[in-house]
Amino acid sequence: MQALAARLNQLMPDTMVRGATLASEGALDQAVRGLDRPIVCPWFMSDGWFVKTHLPKRLKAAGLSDWEATAPMGLMPGVARLMCDRIRLRIATLEWQMAQTTVILAAHGSPSSSKPREATEAAAKALAAQGAFKAVRPCYVDEPPAIRDVVSAVRGHAIVVPFFAVRAGHVTGDLPEELEAAQFAGPVLDPVGTWPETPALALAAITALFGAQCV
Repeated sequence: MQALAARLNQLMPDTMVRGATLASEGALDQAVRGLDRPIVCPWFMSDGWFVKTHLPKRLKAAGLSDWEATAPMGLMPGVARLMCDRIRLRIATLEWQMAQTTVILAAHGSPSSSKPREATEAAAKALAAQGAFKAVRPCYVDEPPAIRDVVSAVRGHAIVVPFFAVRAGHVTGDLPEELEAAQFAGPVLDPVGTWPETPALALAAITALFGAQCV
């Protein structure tokens, strides 16, 4: 989060940008200390429980009474365009054609909430509309269709796009295990939220909230 905040600060040099990980004890309290009505940019892929319930509760517990919030990163306008551009660049190095390439959108999912699936399916639909891929197939760690099942069913060229905000346990552990089970040896991109271009989505979302005064 600190690297992300630093990158966003480069894009907004006249604005104070602080990063915090909810799992890091005291990090959020320190990040919001002394702030009045800040802009909160949730670095999550969907507007599920963490964004709608847990984050507001934590912000209030940290002493904030008022704030503005952007959409979570995975729902920001432009995420599909960003993915399409990154995929196009990668498959060009392999001399693959878009029309012959299946995109595997590997995501978290949830057994208890529809929000992660809805966000992933929306991204998959938007990505399919952005580029003339053979297919865009969403799949999940925590709900069906499982990543290994979707990957195993693909024929021809395929590229995996981890639809995750950070490089954590699901990306470093579960995803490789699923791909190994499917005997997948194709390209796997870095998680969407870690790309150097992704903070520009946050900049656009913040600018949409507050206009030119934020840049």
